[in-house]
Amino acid sequence: MKQTYRSKTAFVLAWVWLVFVAFNVWDLIVHFNGKPSVVALAVLGALTAIVYAVALRPATVFTEEGLLGRNPFRTTFLPWAAVDDVTVSHSINVRYGEEQVLRLWTPMSSARERAKAQRRAMPKRQRGRFATEPTLSKGEQAAAEAFAGKTHADWVGDQIRERAESARRRDEAAAPARVTWSYDSIAVLVAAVVLVVASIVVP
Repeated sequence: MKQTYRSKTAFVLAWVWLVFVAFNVWDLIVHFNGKPSVVALAVLGALTAIVYAVALRPATVFTEEGLLGRNPFRTTFLPWAAVDDVTVSHSINVRYGEEQVLRLWTPMSSARERAKAQRRAMPKRQRGRFATEPTLSKGEQAAAEAFAGKTHADWVGDQIRERAESARRRDEAAAPARVTWSYDSIAVLVAAVVLVVASIVVP
């Protein structure tokens, strides 16, 4: 069963951008007026390539076999037993092999999110004689305790660490990592470059 983690905000904004681009491309084609339209298409193409690479494509995927990290221009697959260590700062850093590091693009933790998580971990003082906080169920309380002081990136990092330790306990073979280029991002980038070149060449 696959579990995919990504930046929801970036993902939603990227799709909003694609809708905006689709409308503008249609308008430019219908009201085509030569070089200005080609230049506008080139600008939209270049910006869309960036949005696709940094907002739509990045994802952290858990599979039964291992961890799949989709970064803007590369895809790395790590069998769970190949994961040596996991640290979380601004990004999730997964160490494997001979001092190699996979930096996952999503989820990331901003300074603001980390400060909010730390405030959440602090014990709340009860004001007055009566409690004003709603009573949490056991499940809600367990979830609150699990996330106390942690960002989403911290939680995902813990999940990676637990799966790696579980794989080692089962004595799974640590197969080598597989790193491949993301041909979809490269294709989008090439298309954007073609549009930019066309905007320069077209008189």
